[in-house]
Amino acid sequence: MRPILLKIKPTSGFSYFLHLALVLILPVAVYILVALNFVQLALSIIVLSKWRMLAVKPRFWAANIRANAIDLMVGLSVVVFMTHSASVPVRLGWALLYAIWLLVIKPASGILMVTAQAFTGQLFALMALYLAWASGPVWGLTLLTGLFCFLAARHYLEAFDEPYAKLLAYIWSYFAAALAWLCSRWLLFYPHNSPNGISFPALMLSFLGYGLALLYYFDQNDKLNKGLKRQFIFVMIAVVIVILAFSDWGDKVV
Repeated sequence: MRPILLKIKPTSGFSYFLHLALVLILPVAVYILVALNFVQLALSIIVLSKWRMLAVKPRFWAANIRANAIDLMVGLSVVVFMTHSASVPVRLGWALLYAIWLLVIKPASGILMVTAQAFTGQLFALMALYLAWASGPVWGLTLLTGLFCFLAARHYLEAFDEPYAKLLAYIWSYFAAALAWLCSRWLLFYPHNSPNGISFPALMLSFLGYGLALLYYFDQNDKLNKGLKRQFIFVMIAVVIVILAFSDWGDKVV
């Protein structure tokens, strides 16, 4: 059963500009709270902004939480990115990106935009996870990596009315969790030795996930022939080999 979503989407007039103003309050408030070092409060207002998820009967809560998970992942990740940046322009840049997410990317419903939503949610969530909790317990990193990848895959596959969306999302989640577990003792960041860089699991899972999503998209639109499939697989394998070969495996976080 599809989740019940209460949405107000005015398209013109005063209501439209009021809607824009209310949406823009969130990234502005997050920026101000992080600047004042009220990080927990900034995280709280991100969660509280999704109160409508629970404004229905309890039997719909799980479906609504899953439907809003990508938005939560992006919002909470932006707070983490702001917190780990001491530069005011960089923080403003993250606030601007969050505003673009809320106004342009999140409300869209086309296949390409749904792909952008899923890719952004997974990438941001994984980057923020390893940025804020790189020294966390292995089970925690493994569990959350698998969860974020499951939610992103489910969000993407459901746009195609895929009958095996849940199963495929579980398979991708299991692969992601296994990779996180394998990399737990050799957690690399790019650029090398950069505490604010992108982690190896986030980079690898985002690249492979996007490649597999494109393969699935072409297959669903009857555009995937053997030649194109071989090209995709060759490029994905080649990039993985390059990343592995030029990584400094002497750097690690245990």
